Amino acid sequence: MTPDALAAITLDELLELAALQTRIDRKYVLPRADAERVLASLDPATRVLEIDGARGSRYESVYFDTDDLLSYRMAALGRRRRFKLRTRSYLDTGDAYLELKTKGARSATVKERLEYDIRNRDELTQAGLAYAAPPLEELGLDEPSRLRPTLVTRYVRETLYLPASGSRATVDAELTWEHAAGDELALPGLAIVETKSAGSACELDRLLWRAGHRPATVSKFGTGLAALRPELPAHKWNRVLRRHFARAA
Repeated sequence: MTPDALAAITLDELLELAALQTRIDRKYVLPRADAERVLASLDPATRVLEIDGARGSRYESVYFDTDDLLSYRMAALGRRRRFKLRTRSYLDTGDAYLELKTKGARSATVKERLEYDIRNRDELTQAGLAYAAPPLEELGLDEPSRLRPTLVTRYVRETLYLPASGSRATVDAELTWEHAAGDELALPGLAIVETKSAGSACELDRLLWRAGHRPATVSKFGTGLAALRPELPAHKWNRVLRRHFARAA
């Protein structure tokens, strides 16, 4: 999706130039064709992450939730205390991690991850459960063993280094969702762009604003599950669902 003329950058270089441990993230949902037009206007000094000669990396995430969708409902209803548990797999390299994101009473978000066998990415192993159980129990989930694979997301990600601001950005396309019940949603005409800057807007933010696109509230887990299960509460994602998901579908 990114212009071929942009130079490459290695992962080590990217982390050295734009580690951004403290940052502001802004997400945009837009038609893929619009994203391509915006990306074509980037500063020619912009660089694209390249690994083993490839610029697009295939990602797969498996999200775990209870049968009554406790994790989803906590997020959808804006609960101060909530969690998200998933495996994230990098399909091109064979690497995988179990990632736990928790938000406590003081609204501090903590993200931790454990190396995982990619062959077990669609299950919560005993080692994974032992790793995730203590923080989940602190949040009130008495039986973490109730967690089941609930939603699978797949997409191709390109990562950009924006030298003018020392920022980076990701562009996700070829988006698909698969519910545990077997329902699937594919939105090849949609793109999700996320900028990550130290504070003020970066050059890609300004290009997106100039093209009429504004930051959106979107979650691949929450918004995707709401699109597949329209009976679920989804107030915080309704605008994105109506404007982008319904149109793209």
